[in-house]
Amino acid sequence: MKKGKILITGSNGLLGQAIVSIFTRESDFDLVLSSVEEKSNISLNYNYVQLDITAKDKVKKAVAEIAPDIIINCAAYTDVDGCETERVLSWKLNVDAVKHLIIAARPNNAKLVHFSTDYIFDGKNGPYDELATPNPISFYGRSKLAAENAVISSGIRFAVIRTMVLFGIGSKVKTNFATWLINKLSAGERINIVDDQIGNSTIVDDLAYGALKLIEAEKEGIYNIAGRDIESRLDFTYKLCDIFGYKKDLIKIIKTKDLNQPAPRPLNSGLITLKVQSELGFEPMGTVEALQLLKYQLGY
Repeated sequence: MKKGKILITGSNGLLGQAIVSIFTRESDFDLVLSSVEEKSNISLNYNYVQLDITAKDKVKKAVAEIAPDIIINCAAYTDVDGCETERVLSWKLNVDAVKHLIIAARPNNAKLVHFSTDYIFDGKNGPYDELATPNPISFYGRSKLAAENAVISSGIRFAVIRTMVLFGIGSKVKTNFATWLINKLSAGERINIVDDQIGNSTIVDDLAYGALKLIEAEKEGIYNIAGRDIESRLDFTYKLCDIFGYKKDLIKIIKTKDLNQPAPRPLNSGLITLKVQSELGFEPMGTVEALQLLKYQLGY
């Protein structure tokens, strides 16, 4: 007996693939996968629908035909510097597309599970709980906050999951912080790492499992799901070196301002996860545990 039907948007991405994997292994939901690409990046035999969520009429038609009980939106434009320079595209993918999903969800009372970010905060007084006041300092952060506000004020059933510094592996996915470190350090290349960005690094498997627990418990509202440890990017890199056996003398310590990036970053950030721990009994992984899992997944 199936527990319900879930439409996953952005299923070809890192988070989308993890959601598919965890939900298939740990639940009996009937999954329908969708992404903008013609074919699925996942080799198993899933029901896949090509869907561009920036096209409102196509979204309405697809959702009406699929009739999901839940829509999990894993699609987003997450290139922070790209959002700063490609603002129209950023808004189209991160805000307008979410509004299309809201409109499509209404007729059959589908619940929307949407992922957000610590970049809705300015990074001056972190870590942040779910009641903290947003104040984004980048266009990416502003677009994600606008999407949050659209979901919260929509009148539909929803859960907004805030996360940060997502890492892990998937098929044909772009490089993330951890895999970038592994690629560089395994080749003996020197790298510049900032010591003034603080937050939780989150392995994608943990985020997907937390999302499943949230859905199974039929929770609604805003929830932080992120790695247990709040630390600098430098400390994360040192732990990765310890787990994988890389040389720490390849690391040059710098400040965020030295990178001259188009978009400002929240520095003293981080997400407090006490709400999911108390309401769901869900304990996120610490950095060492998550990196050990990543090492196993990579076959080291």
